[in-house]
Amino acid sequence: MDLERLSALLRKILMIAGGAALLALTLLATLNVTLRIFKAPVSGTYEIVSFLGAIVTAGALGYTQKRKDHIVVDILSEKFPAPVKRALDAASYAVTFILFSIVSWQTFVYGKRLMQTGELSETLKIAYHPFVFLTSLGFAALALTLLLDLLETLWARKEDTP
Repeated sequence: MDLERLSALLRKILMIAGGAALLALTLLATLNVTLRIFKAPVSGTYEIVSFLGAIVTAGALGYTQKRKDHIVVDILSEKFPAPVKRALDAASYAVTFILFSIVSWQTFVYGKRLMQTGELSETLKIAYHPFVFLTSLGFAALALTLLLDLLETLWARKEDTP
């Protein structure tokens, strides 16, 4: 399996997890608001919504990067010649790849520490290191996508550039 297919599979799995988390988050928040009318709110809703929100966000990172749906401000760079734009894109991909690789790694290290110490959430007393590991995986998927974007930019032929 080549790197691009592995990345696509990882992005798809994370998007499905993020979508399921978003659905669960929405249902839980709606249920909690409805039950508050009857003075019976769901205990620990804030904690669960926070954990699910992390999965939603981390699950969408790689997919969003692949589609280039992040906000880009290119007021200056759109005026540059194609080779300069390509060099700037490559530098940007390289720096952000390094950044999110470190973020993924350190998030994973934090998750390991939480798992080893047995730390639990404050209200519901549930282990939350799995959510931290999923977040780390989301950052890893983003880093992998950025690496592939960097390689694509570096290997692009001149006629492929805008």
